[in-house]
Amino acid sequence: MTTFPGSPRILKGGIVLLDPDTFTVLPNGIIVLQYNPDTLSRTLKIKGAEEGGDRSEALRLTGPPVETFKLDAEIDATDQLELPDQNSNTVQNGIFPQLAALEIIVYPSSTRLQNNFNLSQAGTLEIMPVLAPFTLFVWSANRIVPIRLTDFSITEEAFDPTLNPIRAKVSLGMRVLSIDDLMFNDKGGSLYLVYQQQKETLAKLYQGGTFATLGIRGIP
Repeated sequence: MTTFPGSPRILKGGIVLLDPDTFTVLPNGIIVLQYNPDTLSRTLKIKGAEEGGDRSEALRLTGPPVETFKLDAEIDATDQLELPDQNSNTVQNGIFPQLAALEIIVYPSSTRLQNNFNLSQAGTLEIMPVLAPFTLFVWSANRIVPIRLTDFSITEEAFDPTLNPIRAKVSLGMRVLSIDDLMFNDKGGSLYLVYQQQKETLAKLYQGGTFATLGIRGIP
């Protein structure tokens, strides 16, 4: 079936993994969602004055809100399995590779675990926690956001004869890392500031209403 010439190109959402020291993209560090989710839920928890605090502080914001994302993504090998000669990896492993690429984001590498074990055996008293990749959630050019995965669940819904999963739903929860979490002057902080500045730019494009629309003549 041919695509209608006037059809717009549909962009994909995804996750980009960067080296936390150099901010370069890691090998295979661009994970594209096979299908864009139908919905993307966002929650903003405002950082303001505490309840019962000084009345002069009632309108003050103490920092950017804590913003979280929630989405459900589908991964399906059906199309690839219809062309086995062109997709031998999918025939052998199903969607295990795609699932594993997402899962290892929240795993310390086995090499680092082995190194930490060796250090503990050598008598090292303090071992630093493993540093995870610097993770970006990309949802269009207007939304490139530093995040930390907070929730991750996988529901495998179909399997091939050798029990490789061939269809699954992945639920991702993400927390935006703001300048309250990152160094203001490093690349991470700059990426967050660009994200917030894009929001501010888009807000200026909004055409405000009038008092008449609200059914009033003005503020009493």
